[in-house]
Amino acid sequence: MRIGILAPISWPLPPPGYGPWEQVAFNLTEGLVALGHDVTVFAAAGSDVSARLVAPCPHPLEAWPEAERTRPQGYDAGTGLLEGPPSGRTWEELHIATCMERAAAGEFDVVHSHLHVHALVYGRLIPCPRVTTLHGSAWSRASHPVLLAYRDFPFVSLSDAEREFLPELNYVATVGNGIRVDEFPFQAEKEDFLLYAGRFAPEKGPDLAIDAARRAGRRLLMAGKMEPQYQEYLNKEIAPHLEGGAVEYVGDLSQRELAGYYRRAAAVLFLARWSEPFGLVAVEAQACGTPVIATRRGGPAESVVDGETGFLVDTPAEAAAAVARLATIDPQACRKNVVARFSAEQMARGYAKVYEALVR
Repeated sequence: MRIGILAPISWPLPPPGYGPWEQVAFNLTEGLVALGHDVTVFAAAGSDVSARLVAPCPHPLEAWPEAERTRPQGYDAGTGLLEGPPSGRTWEELHIATCMERAAAGEFDVVHSHLHVHALVYGRLIPCPRVTTLHGSAWSRASHPVLLAYRDFPFVSLSDAEREFLPELNYVATVGNGIRVDEFPFQAEKEDFLLYAGRFAPEKGPDLAIDAARRAGRRLLMAGKMEPQYQEYLNKEIAPHLEGGAVEYVGDLSQRELAGYYRRAAAVLFLARWSEPFGLVAVEAQACGTPVIATRRGGPAESVVDGETGFLVDTPAEAAAAVARLATIDPQACRKNVVARFSAEQMARGYAKVYEALVR
């Protein structure tokens, strides 16, 4: 099939560090090419993919040259123009339009959007099917007017739990995110520390991970992005615990660096307050043979096999109790679960079936 993949443009494909949507779009692109499909991927300049690359945006939005990104806004008497930093929204619109114009010209059998809700409005203007993976963006009520206006178009959920955000949409399949398993080396022998990996946002529950580790009497290492909008939360709930050595922040790590911690950790704590639509961390950790202790909701409740590849809990106290049972988990079972259900190859085959059904 001739497939157009519309990827986000915050980071290149693959992203150098954080960039889960871009990572999934990259893994899918490579998987579809390996299956023999003719793939064109629309992504930011600097992307390194096996498919045909179209890059209207000259830089990833999060890696725009500093001099341009920090240019103060103001009237320039020389040019007569209002000068300032580049508009990410403008570049995103051009990015989407470029893909849709090529679809309108008949270049693709199907277009697959990973770009939030913004490409939905073009759906009735192109001759081929356009399927959307929302990556949890239906969680925001602000996006619902557009989603509901195009509810009849095909959507793919990352987990059955993701559908709860907006059940009215036309979900045609559930396809879990897939990872490149070889990039997460297996290790059976574990150290004593617990690991939290993810954004330091209240809904992600890093403070709950601290609580659980404290109750279990285990050292906790924490990795992930700390964003300015959560500074008050970080100052109150996280920073006071980063003294004394029981809790240590190891930084915002690349995927390769994070894999080194996954493989050595006794377990990964994934105690989210919200219904996480998928949760790549839970799958990446299991690929390294590391059990996951996750809240009993959202995508991780579907990727973790309770009692076999980790434990599903409701509270930090239950998570601490689960730590005492980690010796009952076989690291090989964790790895096999990911290979069988959440590899990039499995994801590509799952989406290929969706495309074929839509084209028929």
